[in-house]
Amino acid sequence: MRPDATRLHRPSPLISRREFAALMTGSLTALAQCDQAYCDQTCGSDASDGGYVDAHAHIWTPDLTRYPLGTGFSSKDMVPQSFTAEELFAACRPSGVTRVVLIQMSFYNFDNRYMLDAIAQHPRLLSGVGIVDHHQPDVAITMKSLASKGVRGFRIHSRGQAKTWVNDEGMATLWKTAAEEGLAVCPLIDPAEIGYVDALCKKYPGAPVVVDHFARVGITGKIVPGELDQLCKLAKHPQLLVKTSAFYALGKKQAPYKDLLPMIQRLTDAFGPERLMWASDCPYQVQGDHDYESSIALLRDHANFLSADDKRWMLKKTAEKVFF
Repeated sequence: MRPDATRLHRPSPLISRREFAALMTGSLTALAQCDQAYCDQTCGSDASDGGYVDAHAHIWTPDLTRYPLGTGFSSKDMVPQSFTAEELFAACRPSGVTRVVLIQMSFYNFDNRYMLDAIAQHPRLLSGVGIVDHHQPDVAITMKSLASKGVRGFRIHSRGQAKTWVNDEGMATLWKTAAEEGLAVCPLIDPAEIGYVDALCKKYPGAPVVVDHFARVGITGKIVPGELDQLCKLAKHPQLLVKTSAFYALGKKQAPYKDLLPMIQRLTDAFGPERLMWASDCPYQVQGDHDYESSIALLRDHANFLSADDKRWMLKKTAEKVFF
């Protein structure tokens, strides 16, 4: 039945600022109650009691008016055109994932608002890793402000510039602030840049570090032993952890990704499961011939060298400890 158009477009009476604030508070409370109900249903009375944690996923919205893209990006870069928090939940919940760490999407550069708004709507289910401009003099203030809104780490993307990080004043401020505030530094690097992260860990031993996507060992289609050796040597830094993630982009790049198991076993031997965390890297993990379930199944179902407790750490507890 067609809705009554006159009712749909009838002007609403004006409300006061106080009434508007109360309305918004009620809406946020309702969202939080929905999150609570979901956690209670899927995880027990406490969300920390169950459900997997996806330690790395991106979201974005087609609403480019409210959330414009950063300089250098256009809507053509958005593939798919939409991947909101709700679409992420639809992908991950069938696999038993109840919480997700959002990684600020590069489309938005240093504008973290869309990620922050999603966290505000789902504070029990989402946390975040932001991106800041370490060249700005107020970077420490910005980091602390974002941390107050649910951000638990900060991504640094080398883009071929990792060699400048060790002696960069802004990068020094970022690492020092991370150490002081207990916030993770999350480098996205290539294998050739592992040495720079090694040097920074020596220089700032108090800063928690989470290396993304195996430091992209295997991105060329082959797991190079020397590159894997370099990654495993980072285990000497007790504050450094590694994401076992982005399976779609490494090795043979074909589900069920079992060719990656020897690399995962090697990392488990070097770091221990308490310093490894699984992540999907959605929405890229759910494109083409790839799917969400195949990613988590690699560890959950095929990594026979992992004990049940090992899997609990890698699929939930490590990420929970760092980001929630």
